[in-house]
Amino acid sequence: MTVLLMAIAGGLGAGSRHWLDAWLRPRVSDRLPWPTLLINVTGSFMLGLLVGLGTDSTWLTITGTGFLGGYTTFSTASVETVQLALAGRHTAAAVNALTMLVVSVAAAACGYLLG
Repeated sequence: MTVLLMAIAGGLGAGSRHWLDAWLRPRVSDRLPWPTLLINVTGSFMLGLLVGLGTDSTWLTITGTGFLGGYTTFSTASVETVQLALAGRHTAAAVNALTMLVVSVAAAACGYLLG
């Protein structure tokens, strides 16, 4: 049952990511992939918070691995960074990669400490 709930939560997380990304893209600058950064940072914060709260392992699997695993997207962040580099925007690619890493880890730490 846990695996089924995790799969459903993963689908809901991926759908939430798609909707939020589609809603944000026309509203922010395209100089950097801001929607992906926002999604990964908020997902990192929420996972840190769940772990910090000592969430029951079943619910952590469903919400953390399922929903937040579907919501966040390391692969999209990686591809967007490569696309920036291939477009000759090396500084933007480096800023995107470093910002994604540093801010996401900081958000996870803040969530953990808050929990």
